[in-house]
Amino acid sequence: MSQPKIKRRVGKYEVGKTIGEGTFAKVKFARNSETGEPVALKILDREKVLKHKMAEQIKREIATMKLIKHPNVVRLFEVMGSRTKIFIVLEFVTGGELFDKIVNHGRMREDEARRYFQQLINAVDYCHSRGVYHRDLKPENLLLDACGNLKISDFGLSALSQQVRDDGLFHTACGTPNYVAPEVLNDRGYDGATADIWSCGVILFVLLAGYLPFDDDNLINLYKKISAAEFTCPPWLSFGAMKLITRILDPNPVTRITISEILEDEWFKKDYKPPVFEEKDDTNLDDVEAVFKDSKDHLVTEKKEEHPAAMNAFELISMSKGLNLGNLFDSEQVCMLEGLLYVVMLNYIFKIDGALCGCACA
Repeated sequence: MSQPKIKRRVGKYEVGKTIGEGTFAKVKFARNSETGEPVALKILDREKVLKHKMAEQIKREIATMKLIKHPNVVRLFEVMGSRTKIFIVLEFVTGGELFDKIVNHGRMREDEARRYFQQLINAVDYCHSRGVYHRDLKPENLLLDACGNLKISDFGLSALSQQVRDDGLFHTACGTPNYVAPEVLNDRGYDGATADIWSCGVILFVLLAGYLPFDDDNLINLYKKISAAEFTCPPWLSFGAMKLITRILDPNPVTRITISEILEDEWFKKDYKPPVFEEKDDTNLDDVEAVFKDSKDHLVTEKKEEHPAAMNAFELISMSKGLNLGNLFDSEQVCMLEGLLYVVMLNYIFKIDGALCGCACA
């Protein structure tokens, strides 16, 4: 007989299958039971977060993402906490990573790469205008929605402008080596905006070339190549694309092209469509504070609900212990009668379903 279905709920969200897993977090598909809206539920183990002293970093990631409401950035709706877990409710993006698209299909045509790059620059520009610097931009952190639009995700290494030192620079070396700006590696401080622009340039190169501009099995050699901006554009790139990439991958952050200059670049401006969206300054961080203060008044409940399984006619027959036809008829007649009984029961079930549907529709 069919087993009853067990559904897990976290607050108003019905939790489904796992769609991603990392060192400190698991991401599950979920649905808002009030609106039916699909979401991605990032689940963190509270004990692990505290043990590895990651509370401040995760709190920063959540607060950062709540500040950013842009069509090319993954939206964070709310954060909840139970006694053992922290739940981050995110926009559910269905198109996968931009990285997978490159791996599966190789380099892109210039018009396609340009469209993604335009969306990336728009989003990064918006983040910078809000004092938010990503610091780990790479194709693995760029998702695609159902319409093929780019969405920046994973602000785990992001930093707010308030975190700079007295010299106005960041001093934390972070990011993925192949995409990191030279000034991040030299440990003398760096500007978050120019470092993000460098990473955008590496991404553009990868989209157009299908491979990394800086790559080496030896980390020391890799850092040398990055510091000297030692790369060669493939011959199939247009002059406009080569010129822009060269201006972005300038090892000197002072002379490196700025976002406002990128927006005026001829190659960039071709078929450019600025994003249209409504800005609302209604960010509330009360839920973030409540979760990390471990306020018992705001703890969400986790529960499992058992839903009875649907029973078919065969299972109904098998449960009818008092109905033994074997003593009254031979085996062939028993088979015929059981088949007839099955048809009768199906008709009965469909009549009940029909009546229920009629009531519901009425």
